[in-house]
Amino acid sequence: MNKLLKEMDSGKLKLGVYASRRDMGEAAAAYVTSLLEDQLKQKEALRIVVGSAPSQDEFFASLTKPENRDRVDWSRIEVFHMDEYMGLSASHEQSFRRYQQEHFLKFVSVKAFHEIRGECADPEEECARLNQLLAEKPIDLVCLGFGENGHLAFNDPPAPFDEPRWAKLVSLDAACRQQQVNDGCFPNIDAVPTQAISLSMRVFREARFLSGVIPAKTKAKAVAAAVQGPIGEHCPATLCRIHGNARLFLEPDSASLLKF
Repeated sequence: MNKLLKEMDSGKLKLGVYASRRDMGEAAAAYVTSLLEDQLKQKEALRIVVGSAPSQDEFFASLTKPENRDRVDWSRIEVFHMDEYMGLSASHEQSFRRYQQEHFLKFVSVKAFHEIRGECADPEEECARLNQLLAEKPIDLVCLGFGENGHLAFNDPPAPFDEPRWAKLVSLDAACRQQQVNDGCFPNIDAVPTQAISLSMRVFREARFLSGVIPAKTKAKAVAAAVQGPIGEHCPATLCRIHGNARLFLEPDSASLLKF
């Protein structure tokens, strides 16, 4: 049983603080598994979006265990990932497509995996392709994390909640790029790509459910701002407070600046 230390509601957002990163990941995986299982009883097929970062390791490790994985008919689920660095191939060590293959897709057989092709010659054409795909049917669930600057996907602040596009080419700000170094993904900030294709705030706004896994002391300020600070585009993660079906899974470090 995952050790739940504290619970809180903030606006329409629900969150729990768990004893460890492992407990946090297991609780999030149990929630997502039950949610997918329930939604597949109501719909023929689902569409989900998943994040790609070391912060999601414990979540995917638990989600892909047989006791969770085998409860879900993954052949009825289409998967999008949130973002991809421009210029990186799917096989590159820091590609988010490679992360998904290693942590998720090699364990489940999904209906489709919609790649963001970071190595494409024409990023605007790739964004148009993704916009068409994402507009076809609603997104049922987004499994997300927060950036150190409060970003969702690569929507660095300021990020308008009323973004009309579903996907776009973005330039990464310094705080976002430094986070990739802090996470151990790149040796220094100069090695971090400066552009990416990202799903937009519209995807998060219009998804039916949001489930966030946010560990680590480096995310404590973003968590506090998202949960208890003013709501607005200065902190994209504050969207979770007004969404209506959002839940966060934290551990003591990431929750250390919250006031209960």
